[in-house]
This record gives sequence, structure tokens and C-alpha cells, in this order.
Amino acid sequence: MTGADRAPVRVGVFGLLGSGNLGNDGSLEAVLGYLRAEHPEAVVDALCGGPEAVTSRFGIPATRMHWNRAEYRTASRAGAIAAKGLGKLVDVVRTASWVRRHDVVIVPGMGVLEATLPLRPWGFPYALFLLCASGRLLRTRVALVSVGAAEIGNRPTRALVRWSARLAAYRSYRDAPSRDAMRAMGVDTALDEVYPDLAFALPTPPGSVPTGSPGPVCVGVMDFHGGNDDRARAEEIYRRYLDGTIRFVRVLAEEGRPVRLLTGDRCDASVVAAILDAVDSPLVTAAEPASLADLMTEMAAAGTVVAVRYHNLICALKTGTPTLALSYAAKSDALMARMGLEAYCHPAREVDADRLLEQFRALEKHSAQVRRTLAERNLAAARRLRHQFTALTAALFPAPGQSHADAHADARQETP
Repeated sequence: MTGADRAPVRVGVFGLLGSGNLGNDGSLEAVLGYLRAEHPEAVVDALCGGPEAVTSRFGIPATRMHWNRAEYRTASRAGAIAAKGLGKLVDVVRTASWVRRHDVVIVPGMGVLEATLPLRPWGFPYALFLLCASGRLLRTRVALVSVGAAEIGNRPTRALVRWSARLAAYRSYRDAPSRDAMRAMGVDTALDEVYPDLAFALPTPPGSVPTGSPGPVCVGVMDFHGGNDDRARAEEIYRRYLDGTIRFVRVLAEEGRPVRLLTGDRCDASVVAAILDAVDSPLVTAAEPASLADLMTEMAAAGTVVAVRYHNLICALKTGTPTLALSYAAKSDALMARMGLEAYCHPAREVDADRLLEQFRALEKHSAQVRRTLAERNLAAARRLRHQFTALTAALFPAPGQSHADAHADARQETP
């Protein structure tokens, strides 16, 4: 059979996409760019959280992940609880039916194997397990590509995540701690590789290095209440984070520094409003980014970035802007270390404005050196992601007559 006679490969993408999180949508954008460049014949659609938004922005058909549209709302009434229970059963059939229609399903990046933010086991972890189990039963290859992972204490969530990873046909991670976490949770990671986050494959907008003055400061904020194990302290963690950030922004404004507040998810708008209300200064303004490209455009024009959200950090680092991380999980520390900025991390749970200002001033003092370091590390990240996509092609789209095992082995030999 000639290439023209072969049916086009049917590719599905899966995740909490189109739901308002810019990082998740940026990961999808990177994978779609790869597919359109390397596999233009592929027919692509999505099973996701916000199908209307995905279709509108990316131009691919999309189906809602959950039958129950109120899946992520708290259910207190008997009817709502019953609807959630029924939805779990209906989603078994819906997910399997969707998976059956594909040759390959890609889960593009995201922290799908972690619970560093509040997470219920029967929400996304259950949906991911249904996907991977359906893929194994129906012989559709499911690939977890440059995903994030972390050890999980909650037993039901841990079990669902572990079995999802085991059932996937291909796994790669966005940092070494993610791979280590899955190994610690009982997953054989001997054949799994580590690559940079997929957002590093996105195009970088042109920027200009500020001259003469230090330049504006971009402050990426987050509606941060701790992680899955911090529910009892959620409000305390939020107040400490918010109060420390407000004090930091106020000092910058008092010193005459323009501050630009940036979000990474639609839920962060309340934090922006709280800071603007507390710091009454024309120097403090807010942007409404709709994509990682919008974030990078803002950050490329900044002198310095201070940010919490993981993909806000990536955008800043990718533009080569000196960056200070308010770190809420090991993934942020690993990212900063990988980019040579491990000295510029500050705990988001214990924001100390005085210490944060000290670190900020030290970062600005070494700004030129930091920009050189980031330029080098960004080139290395781009090279590694090219290898990621080569390995993905070998694992999921083997040449005619070549087995998937042989193709995957060839890709591993080519990867440095």
C-alpha cells in the first residue's frame, strides 16, 4: 500500500484544555505545531474541559471530557450527587467510544500526574485513568508527553495516577523529579526520558532589553491556597501569600517602579483585584493575557519578572528576562535550577517581603549575567525538545514495516 493509499492517522489530544489555564493551552499549542509540521496528514480532535474554546482558538473538533457539566462544582444536594455518580458511569462509555476512534492519543504536557494543587480523585485523575485503560484495552496508543508528576499522599488519587502511567504506551517527563516521583510510586521508568516543558517549543516574541532605567517589573500572580494536603491551612496560606505580595508591590511602587500584574488562569483575577485595591498607585497596572504568547510579549518588555505559576515562569525564562520564582512545588525549583537560577527561589507559602526584596535586588544587580545564562539554557532546551518530537514520532508514527518497539529503540539511540 502506498503512502497515498494509507488512511490518515487519527490523533486525539486530551486534558483540561480550553478551561482558562494558559499553560495547559500553551502545551496543546506546542503539540499541534509539531503535528502540523511533522504529520500534516493527521486528523486531530480533542477530548477536553472546554471544547468550545479549543475549537474556537485552535480550529479542531472537540468533545467535552465529562458528561456531567457540573463535574468540578461541589455537590451538596442529593440530585447533584446522583448526577455526579451517574456521570462517572456514563464517562466510562463516552471515553472508551472516543478512544476507539483514534490511532494515537496525546496528553500534551501539564501536571497530569501530580496533586500540587487541590485535586479530588474522582475528577481529573479518574478521567485520565479511563483514558489510559481504554487505550490499553482498545489498542490505541496513549502518550503522556513531557508531563509533570509528584508523589501523591492521598491513596485513591495515588492509585489512579499510578495505574494511568502504567497503562500509557509512552511517557516522558518535564523534569527529573517528575520521573523520580513516578518511580517512587511504583512505575517502571527505565525507558522514560526527561525533556523540557512543551512550552519551550513555542515561538518567542521579539523583545528589547531595557536600557538606561531598570525597566518595569512584571509580577505574575496566582489564586494560591496551597496544595492537596494543605486544605486545613488553605486560607492562612492564601493570606500570607497575598499580604507578602501586596507589600512587595507597594514598595516597588513607592520607589517609582512600574509594576505590571499578570495572570495565568482566569481564577487569578481576584488576586489582581485585591492587589490593585490595596496598592493605590498609577504605577501598578494589570494585563489580561489570553495566551502564553501574550504573557511572553509582556515579559519580553520587562526588566525583571517575579512569578508564581509554573508557566508564567517558563514564559519569563524563555524570553530571557531575569526571573525570581515564588515557588509552590518542586517543579518550580527544578525549572529554575535547570535554567541556572536556583538562587532566585522564594517559598510561596511563606512570603517574606523583606527577604523577597533582597533577592529581587540581587537578581537585578546580576541582570546582564542572568540574561547570558538564559540565552544559553534556552538554546539547550530547544535542542532537547527537537529530540522529544523525534522520539514521539518514532514511538507513535513508525515508518511502514517498522514495529513500534523497533522505532522506539531507534529514537532512544538518537537521543543524547
